[in-house]
Amino acid sequence: MNVRRLISTAAATTATVLGATALTACSGGATASPKNTEKFDVVASFYPMAFLAEQIGGKNVSVTTLVEPGQEPHDLEITARQTAALAETDAILYLKGLQPAVDEAVTQTEGPEKIDAATLTELEEHGAEVDGGEHADEHGGEHADEHGGEHADEHADEHEGHDHGHSHAVGAQDPHIWLDPDKYAEVAEGVSKAFQKADPDHAADYRANTEDLVNRLDALDKKFEDGLKDRKTDVFLTNHSAFGYLAEAYGLIEESITGLDPESEPSGARVKELQHIAEEDGVTTVFYETLVSDSTAKTLAEDTGLRTDVLDPLEGITDKSRGDDYFQVMESNLAALRKALGAK
Repeated sequence: MNVRRLISTAAATTATVLGATALTACSGGATASPKNTEKFDVVASFYPMAFLAEQIGGKNVSVTTLVEPGQEPHDLEITARQTAALAETDAILYLKGLQPAVDEAVTQTEGPEKIDAATLTELEEHGAEVDGGEHADEHGGEHADEHGGEHADEHADEHEGHDHGHSHAVGAQDPHIWLDPDKYAEVAEGVSKAFQKADPDHAADYRANTEDLVNRLDALDKKFEDGLKDRKTDVFLTNHSAFGYLAEAYGLIEESITGLDPESEPSGARVKELQHIAEEDGVTTVFYETLVSDSTAKTLAEDTGLRTDVLDPLEGITDKSRGDDYFQVMESNLAALRKALGAK
């Protein structure tokens, strides 16, 4: 990924002046430059938004991200320099609900085009941390209804009446829309329209770049659909509930150690429940992530005799990522899922 982080003397001076009124600062935050008059400047809240901006904008945009490589985006706090940069950019691309500090900063910023990815597709409820009691299966044929039968008609019948005895309680609005290629494509089209409106001189380029990106996402969707057929189990265990959209897209069942918050701790009852689920459903693997601690996942794996592997929620690219960009890491995720689920 080629996200440019430009730090100028002017930006540093502005940060000092605004320090008293800026949002709470943290060390190590990425920085953004003042407006580049030669290009359409976009500040993206974190990697999946930055990737979209780069792919759609191409040579016509200058993209800056608020999150440093290796930084967990959920807990981002905005520095004074970043606050100043938001007011100087042409557009802010963010996903409301993922990063509270970004949401607050965007609300307080006037001037730039504000593009909220959460408004460009339908968010769903996933990932409430369960208490460990009995709860009825909700997975049924939901995906076929939600996606018009394009991805999971073939899976719906096998889920009908298949009572695992373990589904999530009522969840929260799940922001992890980029992990379903189909939803990510919807967001891409919405972002493209916003770019075209804000920068009409390059509208044709944005349309062409978006068409290419959507075609690549459609191809990735097909790879997942084909690659996850003929599997031994539908159930996979994750560190936190980042993969609800991906699971629904391909007729899978995600069971997470925690809920949508990757830093929360599981209850003892939840750990026991997951042990039971693993035995009942032939689970082989506990997945952990690259940007949060793997200790809980590894402890659960040791206690249940399971192996561990990485399933990357793609909230950032680091030297630990299994790929250099969204598409490479998603294909690595597919390979990891195929192995864990026993797909032929």
